[in-house]
Amino acid sequence: MTPDVPSYPLHNPAFLKLLAFRVSITFSYQIMAVVVGWHIFQITRDPLSLGLIGLAEVIPYFCTALFAGYAVDHYSRRMFGVMASVVLVINALVLAAIAAGWLLRANESSLFIYASIACVGFARAFIGPSYSALFALVLPRQQFARAASIGSVVLQTGLVLGPAIGGGVIALAGISAAYAVSALFALAAAIAMLALKVKQPPATDSTPVFASIGQGLRFVFNNQIMLGAQALDMFAVLFGGAVAMLPMFIHDVFNYGPEGLGILRAAPAVGAIATGLWLTRHPVNRHAGRILLIAVAGFGFSIIAFALSGNFWLAAFLLMISGICDGVSVVVRSTIMQLVTPDELRGRVSAINGIFIGSSNELGAFESGVMARLLGLVPSVIFGGVMTITVVGVVAKWAPKLRRLSMRDLY
Repeated sequence: MTPDVPSYPLHNPAFLKLLAFRVSITFSYQIMAVVVGWHIFQITRDPLSLGLIGLAEVIPYFCTALFAGYAVDHYSRRMFGVMASVVLVINALVLAAIAAGWLLRANESSLFIYASIACVGFARAFIGPSYSALFALVLPRQQFARAASIGSVVLQTGLVLGPAIGGGVIALAGISAAYAVSALFALAAAIAMLALKVKQPPATDSTPVFASIGQGLRFVFNNQIMLGAQALDMFAVLFGGAVAMLPMFIHDVFNYGPEGLGILRAAPAVGAIATGLWLTRHPVNRHAGRILLIAVAGFGFSIIAFALSGNFWLAAFLLMISGICDGVSVVVRSTIMQLVTPDELRGRVSAINGIFIGSSNELGAFESGVMARLLGLVPSVIFGGVMTITVVGVVAKWAPKLRRLSMRDLY
C-alpha cells in the first residue's frame, strides 16, 4: 500500500463523502417508498395498487439501466450521482404538492403518482453504477471486502431509519410533510456528491454504445460465479419479498397505523445492520459461496414464518431475521462484484447487477400484488418463500464454482 493511501476505509475522506451520499439517497428513497405505499393504499384500498408501484418504477429503470452504466463508464461518474439526486428532490416536491391537493383532487391523483414514481426509476438507474464506479476509484483493492461491509451498514441504516422516519412523519404531520423530508435528504445527497473530488481516468474505449453494453453483458453471462450470485439474489427477492404487502398486513392482519408500517419496514434492516457490523470485523473469506446459499435459504424460511406469525412483534422479529440473512447475501455479493469486475466495466456491470437485483425488488412487488389478489395475502407470501428456497437448490446445483467459492480465490 502506498503511504498516501489511508490504512482503513473510514480514514479516507473521499470514502466518507461517498458514504454520506449513499445514506442520504437511501433515506430519501426509503421515506418516499413508505409514503407512496401508504398514500396509494389510502386512495385505492387495493393490494394490486401496491404492486403497481413497483411496476411503475421498474419499467423506466429497466429501460434506462444499461445506458446509464455505459454513460457512467464513459463520462463523469460524480455528476450522474448529482443528477439522480436532483431528480429525486423534484419528484418528492411534486408528490408533496399532489398530497396537499394543490395540483389534483384525491380521486384523480393515482395516475400522476405512478408517473412520478416512474421518474424515480429513471433516477435510480444512475445511482448504483455511480456509487460502484466511485467506490473503486476512492479505495485500494485490498480494502474492498471491509469497505463493502461498511457500505452495507450505511445502506441498512438508511433502510432502518428511513421507513421509521417516513411512518413517524406521516403520523405526526401528514403525507405532504413526509414527502418534503424525502426531498431534503435527496438534496443532502446531491451536496455530498458535489463535495466529492476524485480524478476519473479518461475513457479510452471508442466502442459504439450497443457494442459496449454487449461487452458488459458477455462478461457477466460468461462468469459463473457472478452470474450465479446475481441470479440467486434476483429470484430470491423476486419471489421472497413481502415488503410491498406490508401496508395490507398492517391494515388487515395487525390493525396498526402508519407507525407500525415504519417499524415493519425497518425490521429487516435492523438485522442487516447487525450483520454488517459483524462483517466489518469478520469478513467472509472461507466458504463464501456456501454461506451465501445458506443465507438466501434462511431468508426464504423467515419469510414463510412471517406470513404465518399473526402477531405484530413476532412478525417484526422474523423480518429482522430475514434482514440478517439478506445482510450476509448483500455483503458477499457486493464483494464478489467489486473483486471480479475490471475497472473499465464497472458502470456497465453495476447496471446489469441493478437489473438483476434492483429491478427484482419492483417486479417482486408487482408479483406480490398479483399473487395476493389471486391466492390471498398470507398464501401468496408463503408461496414466495417456498419459491426462494427452490431457487437456492437450483443455483447450488447449476453453479458449482459459486458453491465452492472462497473469497481469497478472487484477490
